[in-house]
Amino acid sequence: MSKHRVTATVSKILNFSCVDGPGNRLVIFLQGCNYQCKNCHNPHTIGVCNHCGDCVAPCPANALSMEDGKVKWDASLCTHCDLCLSVCPNQSNPKTQVMTLDDILALVRKQHFFLSGITVSGGEATLQLPFIVALFEAVKADAELQHLSCMVDSNGSLSQTGWEKLLPVLDGAMIDLKAWQEETHQWLTGRSHHRVMQSISLLAEHDKLEEVRLLHIPGITDYVGEIDAVSTYLHTLPARTTIRLNAFQHHGVTGEALAWDVCSKEEITDFATQLEQRGLTVTYREPLNV
Repeated sequence: MSKHRVTATVSKILNFSCVDGPGNRLVIFLQGCNYQCKNCHNPHTIGVCNHCGDCVAPCPANALSMEDGKVKWDASLCTHCDLCLSVCPNQSNPKTQVMTLDDILALVRKQHFFLSGITVSGGEATLQLPFIVALFEAVKADAELQHLSCMVDSNGSLSQTGWEKLLPVLDGAMIDLKAWQEETHQWLTGRSHHRVMQSISLLAEHDKLEEVRLLHIPGITDYVGEIDAVSTYLHTLPARTTIRLNAFQHHGVTGEALAWDVCSKEEITDFATQLEQRGLTVTYREPLNV
């Protein structure tokens, strides 16, 4: 099969974003994730639609229907009330699109004069690794597009073999370190963090580690209680790597995480200050709550 016929299941595309890597970026959110984070802000990106049809009848705009045993979405009727997301038993989204490499390249070409680069996110983007590799290869080989940096937003679960396929065409990766202790990470995500640590080390070794992100959930994540160990580890990362602190909020979350305390301005500032006092430079955005 020609690489231009490779497809991806796409949850959403942002034509312009300034928070998904450096500069102004086109961001492609791919459907599907191998984590089950209790605090997931986009739980509808975890599963892949199995066309059960449970979302069809509840749709108030009649934008969903069943055709040949599959859910069909009519974008012209959709009001984006997202009721379909809340009733889905599979943490999925009936509004995903299967897009070819040429489809994505056409979007990139249309916007490229205004872009610094492309970021592929998720869900967990690297579950659709062949598409990412093909996309980045095509961008690097195109004289009109090769000025664009190619980045991945990942939970770090990709294997070394997978990263080695991507590294030749990757400009940077943004990795979430969701907890410091293995037990906390396992409880929070349902997965070990050994692969995450391996990914961070590999990317750092190849100077492809763009950003490491820490989501501060008061009373849940363990960064503050392990502040000395965390700061010592962060000091080992390349100087070019951004350390970004995010403050947990309830937007998009479901289940038990809705009962967790959100991270206040004071708490994220205190976390940043503790790291800065240990010689680190960090980036963070204060939450809107006070």
